[in-house]
Amino acid sequence: MRNGHNQSRHTMFQANVLAGVRAGGSDLILLRTLTNLRWMAIGGQTAALVVAPAYFGLVVPMGVCMMAVGLSVMANLIFMIASPDNKRLTAVEAVLMLVFDLAQLALLVSVTGGLTNPFALLVLAPVTISAMALNLRSTVVVALTAAGLVTLAGLFNLPLRMGDGTVLTVPPLFRFGFWLSIIIGIAFIATYSRRVATEIREMSDALFAAQMALAREQKLTDIGGVVAAAAHELGTPLATIKLVSTEMIDELPEEGSLREDAMLIRDQADRCRDILRSMGRAGKDDLYLKQAPLSAVVREAAEPHMMRNKRVSIAEVPGPGAPARSPIVLRRPEFIHGLRNLVQNAVDFADQKVWVDIEWSDQHIVIRITDDGEGFPAQMIGRIGDPFMRQKRTPVPKDRRVGYEGMGLGLFIAKTLLERTGAALTFANAADPFLTPSERPERRGAIVQVTWPLAALLAPADLVMGENVANPG
Repeated sequence: MRNGHNQSRHTMFQANVLAGVRAGGSDLILLRTLTNLRWMAIGGQTAALVVAPAYFGLVVPMGVCMMAVGLSVMANLIFMIASPDNKRLTAVEAVLMLVFDLAQLALLVSVTGGLTNPFALLVLAPVTISAMALNLRSTVVVALTAAGLVTLAGLFNLPLRMGDGTVLTVPPLFRFGFWLSIIIGIAFIATYSRRVATEIREMSDALFAAQMALAREQKLTDIGGVVAAAAHELGTPLATIKLVSTEMIDELPEEGSLREDAMLIRDQADRCRDILRSMGRAGKDDLYLKQAPLSAVVREAAEPHMMRNKRVSIAEVPGPGAPARSPIVLRRPEFIHGLRNLVQNAVDFADQKVWVDIEWSDQHIVIRITDDGEGFPAQMIGRIGDPFMRQKRTPVPKDRRVGYEGMGLGLFIAKTLLERTGAALTFANAADPFLTPSERPERRGAIVQVTWPLAALLAPADLVMGENVANPG
């Protein structure tokens, strides 16, 4: 029951973490950010409309241009008055604002030379903002709108004229090249900006989930320490109460309510002692130890997944010249939680058995986790440990993967937490996937090897810790 309860709590926690990191993200852009960018655009457009005629002698339809700039000013003023500065835009609101900016810019470009106007390149700005902050559907809408408006600006426009009436023209091939470069730029910027932004968000979410997992493990450690300390500190007062109540029982007459009350006090003191002794033992066994033999810590990490209809075998293999006894290591929350995730992943995909081999020498500690499943897909091995991988190892039936979330988050958390302890992780397959079932060895599935320098885990000899209480169960 205890193993099942721990597994259930662990699975529920990972599900909550996944739900938390996937839930948010629809309202990413502050209204203030887009209005500030629009003020910058208004300033640049106004400066261009002033400088072009004054210093370059260009003739522009000032009335239409100032009307377009005025629309942006009015939109900004309306938003500033009607909405608070900290308002976050929904995806639809953000798309509408970006489309408005694209239409305003396309109008200015159309009446000032079309695609011969070098400022036509600025249509990439709203597309980039959408790709960085909005979802795929919104980005497609903004990108297609930008491409359509650029095309219209290239087909229908007023040419630029000098003060003497000379029309500025470029060869048709150049105009086509300008249009094609902007269209390609829209597609390129939208695709790669979105890819980079998605990877950054996924990494940020996964790191947040890893931090939550570590905080949970640390909190359990702290709670266990408090329980064990309470059991220790309350032992003496309870012993005194029992001693005094026993003396009162001996002195009071056998018949009488006072003797019964004294006996009740003694019995309740014994009950409190037993409860605190049990709590203290659990706290010291599971959480309160600051150091323990390496094999005991590994077994503690694997314990929640050792009763899931799969056999988990833990073996110790001292290296040449290494002491026969398992080294004493620190019980770090990162170490325990990271190994627990690796064992969970192996049990999820194993057919019948998982092997956990513990090796140590005078320089290194190595933990190797192997299963008898299908192994990692060969094309995905180089990406294992990345957060939110979309492809699972194999199509395993749901009844064999109780509680598995399957997005790569568990392996990412394990890799991140173990690397914090100084570990290096490698992922591989134990057997050639092209072998027939009869040719494949017993250990034919995935292999995860975790290697530490001995000094990274070894407990200091002078570390002060509580008394180690053996678990009688």
